[in-house]
Amino acid sequence: MKQISVICLMLMLFAGCKENSSENITVVEQQPLRYLALGDSYTIGESVAPEMRWPVQLVEKLRADGFEIEDPRIIATTGWTTQDFLKAIDALLNNEKYDLVSVLIGVNNQYQGKSIKTYREDLKEVFKEAISHSVNGAAGVFAVSIPDYGVTPFGAENAEKIGREIDEFNEVFKGVASEFNIEVYDITSISREAIEQPELIADDNLHPSGEMYRRWVEKFYPEVKQKLLIEN
Repeated sequence: MKQISVICLMLMLFAGCKENSSENITVVEQQPLRYLALGDSYTIGESVAPEMRWPVQLVEKLRADGFEIEDPRIIATTGWTTQDFLKAIDALLNNEKYDLVSVLIGVNNQYQGKSIKTYREDLKEVFKEAISHSVNGAAGVFAVSIPDYGVTPFGAENAEKIGREIDEFNEVFKGVASEFNIEVYDITSISREAIEQPELIADDNLHPSGEMYRRWVEKFYPEVKQKLLIEN
């Protein structure tokens, strides 16, 4: 009987320890995803409401699919060339890291007649910056091609020249991105639909409308979503 009592006591103590140990478990909640959008007027959404900017539309679509993600951090200014971007970026970002980083820049290099050779060299630094702020390195970065503003009323007079040069800059953009294993989502063809669909152009007769940005997001959303599913 004494032996049985001792065994019972030991079982009770063991059960007590097991019960108490559960009280010391700390549940760590996953932090929301963070997204950094880098670029120029196309990224900041010149002439459209803030909620119609394509990075904002992308985040809203991700949230609708159940992703917990913060509002996008947009570092972009209308008129920025690659050199303008590189001069400003260090002062705007320290060692911050993001789960997703996008790059869309180059139209102002073309518009201002900057050297395409210089653009190529600048892009290498731009993509290095993007990768350095990505939690997952190059795998967390994607690029969006330069739209063709030659189809807009603003660019109509020089449409052929603009279209040709945008193609040349996009070839460089894609080539440099591939050197860093960064995916490029080509939306240039969508931008050219504006020649027959004026609703795709903002009221300033130059920049994309919110509807065009929506179409961009629809095109590359499956790839961006998969990128987050794989990485997180």
